[in-house]
Amino acid sequence: MRKTLKERLAILSDAAKYDASCASSGTTKRDSSISGGLGSTEGAGICHAYAPDGRCISLLKILLTNFCIYDCAYCINRSSSNVERARFTPDEVVWLTIEFYRRNYIEGLFLSSGIIRSSDDTMAEMVQIARDLRTKHGFRGYIHLKTIPEASARLVEEAGLYADRLSINVELPTDQGMQNYAPEKRPAGIRRSMGELRLKIEAAGEATYTGRRKRFVPAGQSTQMIVGADGANDATILGSSARLYSSYSLKRVYYSAFSPIPDSSRHLPLIKPPLVREHRLYQADWLYRFYGFSVAEITSARADGMLDLDLDPKLAWALANRQDFPVDVNTADRETLLRVPGFGTKTVKALLAARRHRTVRLEDLARLGVVLKKVRPFIVAEGWSPHRTLERSDLRAVFAPEPEQLSLL
Repeated sequence: MRKTLKERLAILSDAAKYDASCASSGTTKRDSSISGGLGSTEGAGICHAYAPDGRCISLLKILLTNFCIYDCAYCINRSSSNVERARFTPDEVVWLTIEFYRRNYIEGLFLSSGIIRSSDDTMAEMVQIARDLRTKHGFRGYIHLKTIPEASARLVEEAGLYADRLSINVELPTDQGMQNYAPEKRPAGIRRSMGELRLKIEAAGEATYTGRRKRFVPAGQSTQMIVGADGANDATILGSSARLYSSYSLKRVYYSAFSPIPDSSRHLPLIKPPLVREHRLYQADWLYRFYGFSVAEITSARADGMLDLDLDPKLAWALANRQDFPVDVNTADRETLLRVPGFGTKTVKALLAARRHRTVRLEDLARLGVVLKKVRPFIVAEGWSPHRTLERSDLRAVFAPEPEQLSLL
């Protein structure tokens, strides 16, 4: 019996939950109240919702289908998996997007898919959806398409004309991991597609003789890595993501904790990694992108290459490098201040501005929103010195979370 649209929506929205890369930041501003058509990428009429772990769910996030010709061991939708299958037609996805937007449920569409018949057949249907939304329905909202591995460059380029962001998942942090768990996928081919897309995005960003720029993937490209499936440590994961950022100008690398699946390979873990590991990777990602840290510095606190789950990576680094502290907030340069636990980029900017007019005291930092408990041991300010706090053998315990009684259930 053919499933109803509602039943297929339940299956294919649930199947899409494993994809973390659904943020809608970075695109151009569009508003149908000004330009005509339907939808907007910002402002009134957009309902934002967030999952408990912080993921944005304000997009209609679905798969075109969960049928797939590939048999990736870590994927719930692999060809050998005994899951309930469903499929939308392109027209149904267009209708759902428009109707969900009209009901103020979403701000746009995040569309991925299993692979049916071939990569090009699947990609062609996804392009048709984006094209029809833009050209037939005047949809001005956000569109993120997950491009299909091995799809032709022509189809990917056409997708870029209609989508705000394109992404292709590298899946696992190492080529060996891909060979072990997804032998039908070719990491070199994925990287080649990412490189070609980068060149097209950069070319579109160059002004023409009229001074106008071509609209092509204005929110750039992103990717996703599964954490905890193949045994790669955090140093390996962060090293891979750093290379991806530098090689392909990615907007984001998303980290998704592996979720055990029914009837999976015996080589896969039986339990999922703690969600806090995913959180620590995002914090570390931020440190080497915006705070001047190297991956080696971030992961040097432990010999096994793993991040400390109890402490944020900057604090763990500071405790392991106490000889670099305390830092004088009235004389230190920006790069040094960014390494102080508890100081973010906005705090440092405000601090540098404030000290041009007055000598900064500890209470001034509190007015900037700084958590004083976190910064006191690492700074010197007017009227404040940590004295010998950094020499305390129990300093880590001051910041570590309180122990919790484990449940026996």
